[in-house]
Amino acid sequence: MPTVLITGTSTGFGLVTTVELAKRGWNVIATMRDLGKRAELDRAVAAANVQNLVSVEQLDVTDPKSIDTAVARLDTQGRPLDAVVHNAGVAVGGAFEDLSDAHIRRVMEVNYFGVLALTQKLLPGFRARRRGRILIVSSESAFAGQPANSPYCASKWAVEGWAESVAYELAPFGIDIILIEPGAYRTNIWESSPRVLPETSAYRPLLRHLEVTIDAYVAKLARDPGEVAKAIANALDAPRPRFRTAVGPTAKFMHFARGKLPSRTVRKLFGRFFALQKVRW
Repeated sequence: MPTVLITGTSTGFGLVTTVELAKRGWNVIATMRDLGKRAELDRAVAAANVQNLVSVEQLDVTDPKSIDTAVARLDTQGRPLDAVVHNAGVAVGGAFEDLSDAHIRRVMEVNYFGVLALTQKLLPGFRARRRGRILIVSSESAFAGQPANSPYCASKWAVEGWAESVAYELAPFGIDIILIEPGAYRTNIWESSPRVLPETSAYRPLLRHLEVTIDAYVAKLARDPGEVAKAIANALDAPRPRFRTAVGPTAKFMHFARGKLPSRTVRKLFGRFFALQKVRW
């Protein structure tokens, strides 16, 4: 049975991917920063009757000691990994000028530096076995900038640039890098992400408009996260996985637009989609 470690499994993509992979016969090490939030995962695992294939462990990808402890635990338990799924992610909504340094750095620490730090500790084991899969849950936000979402977009652009580069280095060792890029899906990132909207903000008209528009968009068009879990599982099961897979109609369109349309045209399309012409400054 292959073994996979997944980060950020208390909710969302991480939770449903844990269940999907266990149902397919993977041994899953489901990790999360706060084990006090494991109840929803435990219920889903029990409902799928895969308790014997899932272990839940603590891991904070922004804490070097937590990473070292988790990797050492794998070694002492004799549990070599076949794959890692980097799913842990955070966001913050707001105009860049209004965001604190702490908000911006938090997004980059989790979404970018956390991926690098954990991967670096796992690579010696993958190299020794001359195989392994490093799958990163990216986003359609890696294809084009989005208003009031600049730190998140930047983190996804950064991790994709890193992935494209390190793929050259790891290929000779039989290690695959895989990017899964979802569009809008029903996960708690929409509710859990802080929204910075100061009363005195010069960008307040835009932010108020986006708050209403994006919430309506998510409520109407966000899709079942199980689609993303299946895409992740299919990539890990594939004999020769694709490097990049866009999941969902909006992500597929943005994947196409990134290579075919000028940035100015993409911004105009975004502006029309979110009705930015209706903002009254």
